[in-house]
Amino acid sequence: MTKPFSQACENNKKPILNVLSRVFTKQKQVLEIGSGTGQHAVYFAKNLPFLTWQTSDLVINHPGINQWIADFPAANIRPPLTLDLARVQSLTDNIDAMYSANTLHIISWSLVQNLFDMVNKQLAQNGVLCVYGPFNYQGKYTSTSNANFDLWLKARDEHSGIRDFEAVCQLATKAGLSLTEDVAMPANNRMLIFQKVD
Repeated sequence: MTKPFSQACENNKKPILNVLSRVFTKQKQVLEIGSGTGQHAVYFAKNLPFLTWQTSDLVINHPGINQWIADFPAANIRPPLTLDLARVQSLTDNIDAMYSANTLHIISWSLVQNLFDMVNKQLAQNGVLCVYGPFNYQGKYTSTSNANFDLWLKARDEHSGIRDFEAVCQLATKAGLSLTEDVAMPANNRMLIFQKVD
């Protein structure tokens, strides 16, 4: 099979790395929720050698992720775990960081809720969650391009769509998380940084 490739991953990997390298300084093991093509995983593992980078996704995406790992091997990257947010599962222990990019607007809202339930159960105390993607604020789009993107998403899958920042933060609070930063990123995206609080 042809190795999967995402231009968006190539475009945003450096700005995302700049944030992760700052907020993951005390972390040891990162679970990437929805590794997609695997491009982010191999890039971040190489540039954050002090972290163990655990990939995860639906089984259908594992071959592509494994191809990227085979082409860019690193001692600190782990092959993908099977992650299906539609069912409850225990993934791995000692997770003190989680990262997810461009997932919340692709999956249904019920799966977004399941994602935060999983974070609540599996992220260690004082652990950090970083969520990257587009968000609406007070029910409004932050740009015309995001509004058009949302129309495209919903035409493709009525259960998907750009999520409201306030609704996501409400889920995070229920999961024992506190928002520590909301970072503006290129192309009208954001990086939401949460910490698991006592």
